[in-house]
Amino acid sequence: MRHSNQTDRFVAYWLFIVAGFVCAMILVGGATRLTDSGLSITEWKPISGALPPLSQDAWQADFDLYRQSSEYQLQNRGMTLDEFKFIFWWEWGHRQLGRLIGLVYGVPLLIFWLTGRISGRLKPRLLVLLALGGLQGFIGWWMVSSGLVDRTDVSHYRLATHLGMAFVILGLSVWYGMEALHGPPPVRKGRLLGWSHAVWAAIFVQILLGALVAGLDAGLIYNTWPGMNGEVVPSAYFGNLPWWQAPFESIAAVQYHHRLMAYAVTILVGVFTWKLYKEPQAALKPFMIALPVVVLGQVVLGITTLVHVAPLSLSLLHQGGAIILFITAGLACWTARRAI
Repeated sequence: MRHSNQTDRFVAYWLFIVAGFVCAMILVGGATRLTDSGLSITEWKPISGALPPLSQDAWQADFDLYRQSSEYQLQNRGMTLDEFKFIFWWEWGHRQLGRLIGLVYGVPLLIFWLTGRISGRLKPRLLVLLALGGLQGFIGWWMVSSGLVDRTDVSHYRLATHLGMAFVILGLSVWYGMEALHGPPPVRKGRLLGWSHAVWAAIFVQILLGALVAGLDAGLIYNTWPGMNGEVVPSAYFGNLPWWQAPFESIAAVQYHHRLMAYAVTILVGVFTWKLYKEPQAALKPFMIALPVVVLGQVVLGITTLVHVAPLSLSLLHQGGAIILFITAGLACWTARRAI
């Protein structure tokens, strides 16, 4: 039932469901990267690729294509067809989930649009979100194509772009869902709003740094804490790279920055929590507990993942923690804009 010309709870629930699918997509994408499965499908077929190989000959044909890739030649030479199927299913599942999200988003969007349930303010925003979803498909293939020639992994820059776009889509889905449920937030100014934006932005930057860590397998070295093999700043920071290149391509530097940003996010959340304590607002009170609990849990999970040399289970839990932290910070921003 529509509450007003600005709200509709069914539109809101739909957008929250879309956000849930995006969360699943991020986790499956993380598993695909961590199992080195992302380069198993060497062609981009948006329509026909929805069907997996249905015969032994079809499986052999896809395997033969993969055996032409650099990853197979340099890293997986001698892989069996059954081993190939394992990595194939991860990548196929990731792409299939992307197709499903397109349907989950596109079909209800058309229905809600034609039945007049979407407010005039939300219409262009939801079209932009649709366009970003389509762009994400191109970014995904752009990322995969970077790893098919002369390297065994995708570009970590493109991986960070792909993950960053996923979180942009997630954040907008939740934000627009809240708008459909409660109406557009008023434009407000103030220290609390500014601090909430700073926290959310810092978490997003940390997620991008985490993508660089994953892309370079930087979580597999310096598996000690609080020091990095006894050093505060790793001696291999520059890694024989130019000073302007090392911060983004040296494995030691990338992990070091991810650690530093974790401390920075924790401090920002602490300051924001203190601000909430000094300037109490009823709507924001839940975040005085939620944000510190989630960020500290994520820090502990990150350290645990690191010292155990980033096993798949802990790495995915850590990525899930990032999703929860990002959504919590986004809701804090939303609430800060509405708080009186």
